[in-house]
Amino acid sequence: MALDFEKPLLELEAKIDELKRFTSEKGIDFTDEIILLEKKARDMKESIYGKLTPWQKVQIARHPARPNTLDYIKALFTDFLELHGDRLYGDDPAIIGGIARYKGTPVTVMGHLKGHNTKENVQRNFGQAHPEGFRKALRLMKQAEKFNRPIICFIDTAGAYCGMGAEERGQGEAIARNLMVMSTLQVPIISIVIGEGGSGGALALGVANRILMQEHTIFSVSSPEAAASILWKDGSKAQEAAETLKLTAQDLMRLGVIDEIIAEPLGGAHSDPGVAYARMDEALERNFKELLQIPKDELVATRYAKFRAMGQTG
Repeated sequence: MALDFEKPLLELEAKIDELKRFTSEKGIDFTDEIILLEKKARDMKESIYGKLTPWQKVQIARHPARPNTLDYIKALFTDFLELHGDRLYGDDPAIIGGIARYKGTPVTVMGHLKGHNTKENVQRNFGQAHPEGFRKALRLMKQAEKFNRPIICFIDTAGAYCGMGAEERGQGEAIARNLMVMSTLQVPIISIVIGEGGSGGALALGVANRILMQEHTIFSVSSPEAAASILWKDGSKAQEAAETLKLTAQDLMRLGVIDEIIAEPLGGAHSDPGVAYARMDEALERNFKELLQIPKDELVATRYAKFRAMGQTG
């Protein structure tokens, strides 16, 4: 999938590949031309990704090829055992969770799960959880506290599912209860935005001691399209809404909402997943080790103070 602002770069890279193929198959030496074009491509990539607009970051955050929660679980954790169901209604595939080991330490890991194609997205409801998804997450969090396991959450959702059935089963209550219980859990909690962090669906996994965001992700009270529909009664003004919402990792770091930005490879996490995994691992391990040294009562107190301080102007 090519984003509009990436097309000139992709066309140039295609030209480079064509010249390389000619050199290999026809024996014609295009080495000098290839070197020049590769430098031009590097310069173009640095120019494009060095000054992305908020709306372009929204597009990258939604890119279907971005590594999702399951990809990060497979890459960073061992012995993952998925657990299902909320013990009240059913299982929700839009949220995946279970127990695993991180650097040998038992943890509970969970997150919203989008697919990489239409079939997977339909199966996972595009990462938009029903109440049973949030209640499953809460069940796993309480279990983590019981067995003294740190909790790691990956956030990637446009928001909680807002269908009639979800509302009938108590969508708002499920999210609110997660917020309340997460604020009091006596184990370390790390939440990482790996794509789209939208509305209450994101917040339900976001009350953490440390909140990290990848460089080209977003975190907001509302999607740009929904905000445009509310503010201007015109969903087509989503690009303007993205500017207004201050939803990028850089905006939220300046506002004190998040604790760290995880750098992505040039071109976004989807352009080089291996580098994305390595940088995620470094940031996660560092924060993980720091939180393990903090006493339980202090974990709760500092988490509470962190969220109470948000929005203060000084």
